[in-house]
Amino acid sequence: MDWLKAMNNAVEYIEDNINEKFDIEKVSKIALSSPFHFQRMYHMITGVTVAEYIRRRRLTLAAQDILSGEKIINVAYKYGYETPESFTKAFKKLHGISPTAAREQGASLKAYPKLSFHISIKGDKDMNYKIVEKGSFKVVGKQKRMTMSGEENFKQVPKFWYDCMADGSYDWLTSKAGKLGVLGVSKDFDKFTDEFNYMIAVEEIKDPLPKGYISATIPAATWAVFESVGPVPEALHELLRRIYSEWMPSTGYQHDCAPDIDVFPIGDMSSPDYRCELWIPVRK
Repeated sequence: MDWLKAMNNAVEYIEDNINEKFDIEKVSKIALSSPFHFQRMYHMITGVTVAEYIRRRRLTLAAQDILSGEKIINVAYKYGYETPESFTKAFKKLHGISPTAAREQGASLKAYPKLSFHISIKGDKDMNYKIVEKGSFKVVGKQKRMTMSGEENFKQVPKFWYDCMADGSYDWLTSKAGKLGVLGVSKDFDKFTDEFNYMIAVEEIKDPLPKGYISATIPAATWAVFESVGPVPEALHELLRRIYSEWMPSTGYQHDCAPDIDVFPIGDMSSPDYRCELWIPVRK
């Protein structure tokens, strides 16, 4: 399968150039993908960002070099750290001990192995979807900057919802919700920092916007629309992983450069029967 081969080729390139400055444009080209799509898919399948994978691999190899007798300062520079202090801090965060302590007999270290991609055909659950063509439209709501690093977005996004419910923003938005309902919009992905903007929004309204609210344009796109059944956010997270690890590789679709949209009808989001939709912009 071309997709599988391309993703593994990208990992091999990363490994062959692990000491070099990371070039996301080159890696994503090898993966036959855009930088946005490659990083998004990589994160959803593996649970870590590309940058985090590289960091862990470098520190795994650094530990081996230290055990072989290389000077710590040389190892630090070899793996891209500007100072021995910054290297020591990163080393301790992964391994739990300092580079010096790693040389002691019996020291316990962590190893993060090289990844490879394989397709697992499960077939235990159907993935029903529909393809929808939708023109450009505007949304209004509240926005916050998030990061995918360390899967922090899986914590930050729910907290943003809870905060908006607590301060009354969610109630105001539900009172203005249009046909689609209340939307969660992930957009403006930064290919260098793993950060993106997340909006809790509704389709554009004519009323003046209160302080702290913004307007944004969603571009025209082709959307793959999936239904999620179950409590939010757990059911959505599981669906996202399946879309990137199962549906996209098996259908030949890939992520297009437009926002992801969660469509939330008014209802009890914690219910095991709650139904919402996930809109993924796609292209063949």
